[in-house]
Amino acid sequence: MTSSSTSNPSSSSSSSSSSCIEKTGNQIEKTISTIFTKLGYKIGISPRKTILYTILLTIACGIGFLRWTTESRPFKLWVPQQTIAENETNLYESYYTRTSRFNNVIIRSSSEGDDNNNSGGGNVLVKDTLLEVMNMHLEIEKNKTMVDDVSYTFIDLCTKTGGACTTNTNGDICDCLVDSFLKLWNYDISTLENDDDILNTINSYPLYNKQSLEAIFGKPVFDVNDNIVSAEAFTISYFLKDRTQETGSDEDGTDSDPINEAWEEDVFLKVLQESVPKKYTSISVDYLSQRSFADEFGGAITGDLVYVQISYILVFIFLGANLGKAIPGPGSRWTMSLAALVTVGLSIGASFGLSAGAFGLFYGPVHSLLPFILLGIGVDDAFVIVNAFNRERKVKRSAESNADLAKRAATGLARAGSSITVTSLTDLVAFGISSSSSLPALASFCGYAAIGIFFLWLFSATFFTATLVLDERRQRDNRRECVCCFTRKKELEEQEEGFEEGAIARYFRNYHSPLILSKLGKLIVLTIFSCLLGFGIWVSFKLS
Repeated sequence: MTSSSTSNPSSSSSSSSSSCIEKTGNQIEKTISTIFTKLGYKIGISPRKTILYTILLTIACGIGFLRWTTESRPFKLWVPQQTIAENETNLYESYYTRTSRFNNVIIRSSSEGDDNNNSGGGNVLVKDTLLEVMNMHLEIEKNKTMVDDVSYTFIDLCTKTGGACTTNTNGDICDCLVDSFLKLWNYDISTLENDDDILNTINSYPLYNKQSLEAIFGKPVFDVNDNIVSAEAFTISYFLKDRTQETGSDEDGTDSDPINEAWEEDVFLKVLQESVPKKYTSISVDYLSQRSFADEFGGAITGDLVYVQISYILVFIFLGANLGKAIPGPGSRWTMSLAALVTVGLSIGASFGLSAGAFGLFYGPVHSLLPFILLGIGVDDAFVIVNAFNRERKVKRSAESNADLAKRAATGLARAGSSITVTSLTDLVAFGISSSSSLPALASFCGYAAIGIFFLWLFSATFFTATLVLDERRQRDNRRECVCCFTRKKELEEQEEGFEEGAIARYFRNYHSPLILSKLGKLIVLTIFSCLLGFGIWVSFKLS
């Protein structure tokens, strides 16, 4: 009896606690449903005004694009803010400012031959190979690029330091910062042609010893006297005067240097990519330009934009085939598929404008993923709203007045509002918390995402619902989908009852749910997911 009496309060307390939580949850859901009921009714009464207001709101937020800034500098993206790393980076740059752009080419021999210096054979220290390299250098030195109708050569743009030649006998090139052992011939091809013993010229240069030659040449071979006899590679480095401060691009979050970038593309890269394979067959090159990272990164961004376009097209087809009948006609909803994509587009425009204008967030390289994220969430919201709207139809479409549609919009949005609010809120909170990251790129990306999810929730509940009401009016009036001003000649054929479940809904109701809730189904599901859990835990210990 004592045991029984002491256990009852505990059981009562547990029941009371559970009931309290359940009541709180029900009250929250009731509050959300009430708000969305009122909102849905107002949208159902004035769908066109709702669409106009959402567009005006997007335009108002779009004013923020006037403060739009981009950031591509790695130390501004990935150096944690308010940390020792940031302070030391700023301190270093205050003492050692960037003065030059670096362009480098590694040269190897691509021809076969003997070891008597008649042809390459893997050795670049042969006269024929060096003559081709010298001709290649002369193209890089003398070829021009045009920027704003002004021509520039390497000599016009190079970092002026002097000392590039052993003797200043070759004009302006000797005033430029070029790093290569070709300076032994003053970058002059006639001097190289008249040199009968290039190895002696290299080994007799007073500033070269074995250690320095090992730094200059790739895989050098020395004789017993530490004289170099062959090497597989060497480099030439060209330095251009940095002009980002002149263009002001360093202040707007980029490293843009249009004049130098044009020379690197039109001269340096063009010679190495086009002239070397055609003219200089005894050498092969590997190269790096200052603009190489931006080119590769820009290519990745361009590729992402292509994928965005493809994904939106595929989603449009998927939505059109599943929101209504796939074949355009009575019951099809291809315009609603387009409306869902427009909803995502409006959300992107409003959130980007507000993020830049009101919150001062920059647009970085990882932000190109945002259209994919918002598209996925937007499609989910569209399905939830359309499904809820369909289930509230109790009579034939032709029997519904505009007032009836407004009531259906109210009850449908009340049903869907809770779902899209909870899912959107969890995503928004997750990204909102992550926006406090000390990494600027991650913080800005998450800030953009959180604001985008908010607008996606808002426009799904307003703009998309309003277009859905108009589409229901169109279908009720038997008007065509793409040219809604025209009415079909054939009368609309309808069933007496209202909403009819689709094939997917019937499958889950009649087959899927009964199967997984049966004793055998529960056993199979628990077994499969226990195996997956065990496999996941096992693999997690192998993560690098």
